[in-house]
Amino acid sequence: MSRSIKKPPFCAPHVLRLANRAIASNRNAIINIHSRSSVILHKFIGLTFGVHNGRTYVPVKVTDNIVGRKFGEFSPTRRFLGHAGDKKVSRKG
Repeated sequence: MSRSIKKPPFCAPHVLRLANRAIASNRNAIINIHSRSSVILHKFIGLTFGVHNGRTYVPVKVTDNIVGRKFGEFSPTRRFLGHAGDKKVSRKG
């Protein structure tokens, strides 16, 4: 279900504060955040965020293609190891 048109996109206040500091200082450092539910705004273009996936920070470089999506979409939390029956055993012929 989508968010109401009447409401602005959600972005955590501390993420906005960190992004504004990075824009003002013209530093190209990674901004580490835990807020996976925050929406990527247009003012974040060119910044690099480290999105926490529960163990490490996954770097996400913001481009114009990903504006409007959420940070959590680019930082997977689960590691897919494959299905149990997919292992092919080579037979000696």
